[in-house]
Amino acid sequence: MTQHTLTDVATLREQARKHLGRGAVTAGYSADRSRVLKMLNEALATEIVCVLRYRRHHFMARGIHGQSVGAEFLVHSIEEQGHADQLAARIVQLGGEPDFSPDSLSARSHAEYVAGETLVEMIQENLVAERIAIDSYRDMIQYLGSDDPTTSVLLKQILAVEEEHADELADLLEGLPNT
Repeated sequence: MTQHTLTDVATLREQARKHLGRGAVTAGYSADRSRVLKMLNEALATEIVCVLRYRRHHFMARGIHGQSVGAEFLVHSIEEQGHADQLAARIVQLGGEPDFSPDSLSARSHAEYVAGETLVEMIQENLVAERIAIDSYRDMIQYLGSDDPTTSVLLKQILAVEEEHADELADLLEGLPNT
């Protein structure tokens, strides 16, 4: 294992005064910033698509279990919006611009927007999207390694919630007929 030596205080102070316009992106940032920004904007698009799909499903949930499942869809939608906000904030922190353009949203999203006709189909489509998000976030975390620990921590936090969503949706499927 390679031992890392600490940077002396004088050097830290000198480096901090250079490139002030870069904000949080210091000389010690070792990730490919343009690639990280692209990746985060794709994650942002995925979260927004999930917000929209969950919202539709919240309003369209029908049947004996429609009210309770629809309420769960609303909770997930709100949490996905929180993820989108966190990702947008990180993009800005890294000196980028969050891409909220509706024209390219679905093309940039890893998950698809599938309406689903029945409650079972809605749950299944949301579960598929969560499983895609889980693997996408794992890939991003592995890609970052130790090059961008702040983004990695953020993605790990989001990943944990996506895994909870997937478990909750799988449980909902178990409780419904025709699965």
